[in-house]
Amino acid sequence: MAPPPLLTLSEISLGFGGNPLLEDVTLAIGPGERLGLVGRNGSGKSTLMKIMGGLVDPDGGTRFVAPASGGERRRAALARLMAQDADLWLLDEPTNHLDIQMIDWLEERLEGARQSLVLISHDRAFLRRLTKGLLWVDRGTVRRLDRGFDAFEDWRDKLYEEEDLARHKLDRLIKAEGRWAVEGISARRKRNMGRVRRLQEMRAERAADIRRSGTAELALAAAPKSGKLVVEAEAISKSFGPRTVVRDFSIKMQRGECLAMVGPNGAGKTTLLKLLTGLLEPDEGRVRLGTNLDMAMFDQNRAALDPEMSLWNSLAHDPELGVKGKNDQVMVRGRPRHVVGYLKDFLFTEAQARSPVRALSGGERARLLLARIMARESNLLVLDEPTNDLDIETLDLLQEQISEFDGTVLLVSHDRDFIDRVADRTVTMTGDGRATVYAGGYSDMLAQGGRAFLRPPEPSRPAAPRPGPKPAPKPPETGLSKAQERRLAALPGEMEKLSKEIAKLEEFLSDPELYNSQPAKFAKATEALVERQDLLAQAEEEWLELEELREQVS
Repeated sequence: MAPPPLLTLSEISLGFGGNPLLEDVTLAIGPGERLGLVGRNGSGKSTLMKIMGGLVDPDGGTRFVAPASGGERRRAALARLMAQDADLWLLDEPTNHLDIQMIDWLEERLEGARQSLVLISHDRAFLRRLTKGLLWVDRGTVRRLDRGFDAFEDWRDKLYEEEDLARHKLDRLIKAEGRWAVEGISARRKRNMGRVRRLQEMRAERAADIRRSGTAELALAAAPKSGKLVVEAEAISKSFGPRTVVRDFSIKMQRGECLAMVGPNGAGKTTLLKLLTGLLEPDEGRVRLGTNLDMAMFDQNRAALDPEMSLWNSLAHDPELGVKGKNDQVMVRGRPRHVVGYLKDFLFTEAQARSPVRALSGGERARLLLARIMARESNLLVLDEPTNDLDIETLDLLQEQISEFDGTVLLVSHDRDFIDRVADRTVTMTGDGRATVYAGGYSDMLAQGGRAFLRPPEPSRPAAPRPGPKPAPKPPETGLSKAQERRLAALPGEMEKLSKEIAKLEEFLSDPELYNSQPAKFAKATEALVERQDLLAQAEEEWLELEELREQVS
């Protein structure tokens, strides 16, 4: 007899005006199950997970959590959940903004955990390693696949093909029945009213059909070719105060190559990127740049985007993109385009065009920055964490564009699958100044023995005491000071409080009319939301660091 489910959702529905976000969703999660939650940005994944965790109430349906499970303490925040002894962990984008070292640590911890998992992630490698089934959120419905992520895309594409075939058959039937209605109904009106009603029903069914979300129209255009040699670095070093970030590093890059850089946060990847592009001078050694370089840069901090500026002005008023005298147009790879039309290529609506950048989600900001970069012609593409917040479909398109780009690419990323798909060489950085070059992508680097950079240095051990009287017993060593232990104990409460405040602000900002009707309140609430999201991210990072330090010694 199968054990009872830990969580059951029955006929869950939720909408925010217009088409329903979720409709008649029924599912159950049993003990020990490991499910990935996948779908396009905006399809309702995070909302469904918040309903699972009890953070959002649906419009209809019921949520049941089995008793002695700890369900009321479950939260979508990574650190909040891992700090609790729950039976079910709900993880919403747990790898976002984590470095590869921390992702590897997290994977190992989750792989050996006894808990059931439901996770949202756009990291293919993470999903492959941890999931044994999938819940696919698509246009208000949730479908279940009892296989791992490797099977997802073929399954999804097959369902899309079946859906297209059924839609095509319905269109043909409507067309045929419509012709009959025009040509033959007058002679058989009473006898065939049932057929007329069926035609009306088919037309209503077709009208109610929710179209699949489109994909962003990503396109890269290379400027005139650069010289064959793009970058040559000879024994370069760079220090900030007493810390050496890059030590005695040499490399030569040719036109058309893609070089990826990986390593822990703070290891110096962005510094090396700036050294290789001439944006930063080395303390020692020299960097020689090739001829005829035209560089476009994607900044992980999104510094090129003014949060107070509208999406429209972010493109139309950019001196590098704007069309002189035309505030409603933007130059896209040498041709003028209307701003709204170009924004639609990147899945923005006309209403969003006048909204401020600060109102965008992380994925939307990434798409806006890609829109700015891809409007320009370039032959040297510098991408610092471009994959953060992008959904799987957009990542696929970006990967295809980079692979086909007739120029040179410098890439910093923590997405291992993405690196495998695009990189010709991979540089690992350990944080102590060492940078090592490997042929191929991430998996190739590991096969060549490059895994050492994933492991933090072992904590130093005190010297063995001299023989003498037996010391009094000491409490178990945790690797933390008393102050750190107190801080580790206090952080879950702080994170829970911030999570609740964020949920309230998100609910307040979900009103689509708020921006137009109460712009001052919208701005204040948005600032408060960003502030609390930053505080929560800092608290989660602090919890993870303290927890990792505790586990290193225990």
